[in-house]
Amino acid sequence: MSKKIGILNLMHDKIDTQKRFSHVIKEASPETEITYFYPQSHYLNRPRPQNWPAEPLNLKTVAKLDGFIVTGAPIELLPFSEVDYWEELTKLFDLLKAKNIPQLYVCWGAMAALYYFYGIGKHPLPEKIFGIYPQEILAPAPLLSGLVTGFRAPHARYAEMNRSEIEQEKALTINAATPDGYLTLVTGPGQQVFLFSHLEYGPQAFSKEYQRELSAIGGDDRKLAKPQRYFADEAAMSLPQFTWESSQQHFFKNWLQTIK
Repeated sequence: MSKKIGILNLMHDKIDTQKRFSHVIKEASPETEITYFYPQSHYLNRPRPQNWPAEPLNLKTVAKLDGFIVTGAPIELLPFSEVDYWEELTKLFDLLKAKNIPQLYVCWGAMAALYYFYGIGKHPLPEKIFGIYPQEILAPAPLLSGLVTGFRAPHARYAEMNRSEIEQEKALTINAATPDGYLTLVTGPGQQVFLFSHLEYGPQAFSKEYQRELSAIGGDDRKLAKPQRYFADEAAMSLPQFTWESSQQHFFKNWLQTIK
């Protein structure tokens, strides 16, 4: 029987995001059925993007799924209380926990879930962590099967969770982080997985993210972090390298194998 996965898509590049997740999931488990959702409360007073194949979040539908992913969102500096779909999101969190549905929270999704379930705070970073980094495995787990310390993973965020608070929470385990201490993977009870790396990203994702942010600030690249360890020619910012492909394949295969 095929697995049924739901994904709440909160990203800015919604179509590309769905292509990425569909690719990594179908590559790992071709028979998996994927349903994409959007938060209804976010679009009460604004139009939905056109040609976006996603359904309004419906908890009755979610309750019948085998696993669920909450994506990142480009709002990591925004207080959770100011997120216009926060109430809708927390109802989803409550349902996933109550039904013991395997949960994968990615980047901002991981921040939001850690805050809601465990009260873990976040803080802004001095500058964006943006690039491909080697990872240290701090606590082996089935999700990291096939990976060894040094595996590559992409990070792109302006904020970080308070690590000391996570370490004090007995229900949580920090499984992987960068050598500088940036969080990569945290796991909790009830098949809760908090992934801070954008392992779903394809080879062109960082180029697109950089260009989008560059356009948003008027093209002044002096004000913008450049992706590290990503371009073969860093001076010219050309020839992006897909060095995390193996990490991506292992992780999503491992996560899907945890879903029964």
